[in-house]
Amino acid sequence: MAITRTPAHLGSVLMMGLVSQIAQVVMLRELLMLFHGNELSIGIILAAWMAWVGMGSAIGAWLAGRHERVLGVMAINAGLLLPVLIVSVLATRGLRGWFDVVPGAYLSLTDIMLSSVLVLAPVCLLVGMQFVLLAKLWRQHDQSETTSGAGKTYIGEAVGNIAGGVVFSLVLVHWLNAFQIVVMVGALVILAVLWAARSSTEFGDQVGRFGKRALLALLLVTGVGFVWLGPLDEFGHRLQWSQLAPGHELIEVRQSKHGNISVARIDDQLSFYRSGHLMFAAAGPETLHRHMEEQDAAVFAHFGLTQHPDPRRVLLIGGGLRGTLGEILQHPVERVDYVELDEVLTRAARDHLSPATLAALDSPRVNLIHGDGRLFVKSARQSWDVILVDVPDPATAVLNRYYTREFFAEARERLEPDGLLAIGAVSTPGLRGQGVANRNATLMHSLEREFDHVLPVGDRMLVYLAGKAGRALSTDPLELQQRFQQRDVHSDAFRAAQFHLLLEPGQLQRINWVLRHHGRSPAAHLEPPPSAPLRPPPVDEQRRIQADWPAVNEARFINSDFRPIAYFYSLLLWGDLTRSEQAEQLAGLMRVEPHWIAWPVVGVLLLMVVLRLFSRQALAAPERRLAVGLAVFSTGMATMAMQIALLFAFQSQYGFVYEMIGLIVALFMAGLATGTAIAQRWITDRANLTILARVQGLITLFALSIALLLPLSSQMPGGASIFVFFACLTFVSGLLNGVDFPLATEAFRAINQRAERSAGLVYGIELAGACMGAALASALVAPIMGIVACCVLAAMANGTAWAALMIARRSHAT
Repeated sequence: MAITRTPAHLGSVLMMGLVSQIAQVVMLRELLMLFHGNELSIGIILAAWMAWVGMGSAIGAWLAGRHERVLGVMAINAGLLLPVLIVSVLATRGLRGWFDVVPGAYLSLTDIMLSSVLVLAPVCLLVGMQFVLLAKLWRQHDQSETTSGAGKTYIGEAVGNIAGGVVFSLVLVHWLNAFQIVVMVGALVILAVLWAARSSTEFGDQVGRFGKRALLALLLVTGVGFVWLGPLDEFGHRLQWSQLAPGHELIEVRQSKHGNISVARIDDQLSFYRSGHLMFAAAGPETLHRHMEEQDAAVFAHFGLTQHPDPRRVLLIGGGLRGTLGEILQHPVERVDYVELDEVLTRAARDHLSPATLAALDSPRVNLIHGDGRLFVKSARQSWDVILVDVPDPATAVLNRYYTREFFAEARERLEPDGLLAIGAVSTPGLRGQGVANRNATLMHSLEREFDHVLPVGDRMLVYLAGKAGRALSTDPLELQQRFQQRDVHSDAFRAAQFHLLLEPGQLQRINWVLRHHGRSPAAHLEPPPSAPLRPPPVDEQRRIQADWPAVNEARFINSDFRPIAYFYSLLLWGDLTRSEQAEQLAGLMRVEPHWIAWPVVGVLLLMVVLRLFSRQALAAPERRLAVGLAVFSTGMATMAMQIALLFAFQSQYGFVYEMIGLIVALFMAGLATGTAIAQRWITDRANLTILARVQGLITLFALSIALLLPLSSQMPGGASIFVFFACLTFVSGLLNGVDFPLATEAFRAINQRAERSAGLVYGIELAGACMGAALASALVAPIMGIVACCVLAAMANGTAWAALMIARRSHAT
């Protein structure tokens, strides 16, 4: 007779999901700080996480096979997890010192992979062990020989994941530091084990009196030491900044839903960082002379505004805190709508910046808006004479959103008929270097897709000016100088004579010639930019004759929301500038061709055919093992590739995902739990390969559907509709994955007749597939081949698994 009472270890199952989710997000945020906020590392971090969890599940399966009374092992696991979480966070903050890298340089892909693997191993091994141990406890509770306990554990873990994601996003990220968060969840795991031991005599004997006392003592020490976690967090930040920016004094660190805001000082210069990525630098309040950053801000503001004969309404996205806002107010504008993403960053800046910057923020002509600039433009109903986008280079996926043709199209719709857009990017004299040439030519060609007139101006810093039809852009320094003087502009950081320097005909014509020519051959992304002739034609003539030149290589030199290639080139640029190993690695990735994926697909299917022809008609035939394993692996790989695609696409449309990542994961896990429950409840013949093949086919069709639907998201009007759209896709993705797990687990059990081994094997193989999917999607496919290509990769993986299952299935009942 089935046992229906609530199992004593249910709390441990829920806590496993909760601590796994919260620990994953905490470690992800900590590692992103180490990696300068570079989202290309997200897949590598998740891959390392899943690889070690899979290894932990294998260890758990080994232990479960040798110990019938496993709650004692769970107690040891819980006791180790809490201190391991604390040490892992602290180790992450001191990890940069282990690498030979100059201050400010990005870690290479090899360094990112090594860092992730080393720092995540202890936590993930302990988390991975818990799944199989808890699955055995549930099977013992149900007195069953099937893998239903694994399915129930899978559902319980998913429920815990949902709770962890919601609690982190809505509460923890706003009120607690990283150490306080991991200590809290570690303590909850210990309490859950103690509750299981207290609620059941049988399970309680497994823990033992000494074990209970040891866990209670650990909880007592943790509670007493909780007050010291604030100073420990401060020590960790100072340790990290002593390696990230030697010579800088860390002034303060503030928690934000968008990432840690750090303020550092060197001499009289203040630098403001978000998640380790430099947002801007400015002089302190006592400084009398403008710094280079503020001089760049002045050039950017005055070039943009003097290109318009009478700018009245101006939109500024970012940059106001580094001085751009004050320079704009030198002109007789009526209103400036200034959009700054993070209110925490603004509050931090108010405590440190000059009186002039503070006066600009408080000017009655300024309308300060805290929110995402991209969403603001998309949902706005007013129009502007000039839009100035003063954000850092597209060195992260979230910054790349302001450099795509979709954003340029949205900005164009918000400009008056004679309006113009200005946006800046770092360059090098003569555009020397593969990364800088590729990136800046990509911005040029992307702007020209949406604007009739585009003019890049500058040397080490390029200002791109873009105007609609009828808005001719002036290259005459006398005209711009006259407007500047007529408006009676007085700037300490910019003089009228600088128009002549920046618009010197020879330099201006060379820059335009190189940027307009580069990117017009199939292999241009692998070649240096073309040399300009000794006397390039004037810019107006270049505009006229470029219609006769070869077409731009769209795949490599048009930056879009769904192919963020400028983001990849920006990383290559910074690798070139710092002479790091990353430049060589990224250059190698550019040589990867999409058709290479065909070789493993063909190889797997040929192997299936050979095994099918030469194996006997047996339940444990090798082609059945391979087909089921491939189905599990491909489901993990496809689900993670789709998740990376959805995450990147959601970020490009909605903005920062740091505040939402917990909710996004919660939606996925809700789908996962629902799918697993459906399979457990409604599918009786769960070992049937035909049913498993149909699920693989559904995942294939769903991945192809996402590939078709994602580009439509750029046309959605506002944040609410975008969130609902991505929430539905994320939920369905989790649901299909959830249906697949109990089917594959039972199919393996039918082959090897061992429940725990089957659960651990399926869990580990699925994580291995997810590991590969995460790494490929975020580090290679999404930035180079495009976000839609991630969905195509997912469809190919599951399509291959479907074909393998169709080859392996038997005509007789399984």
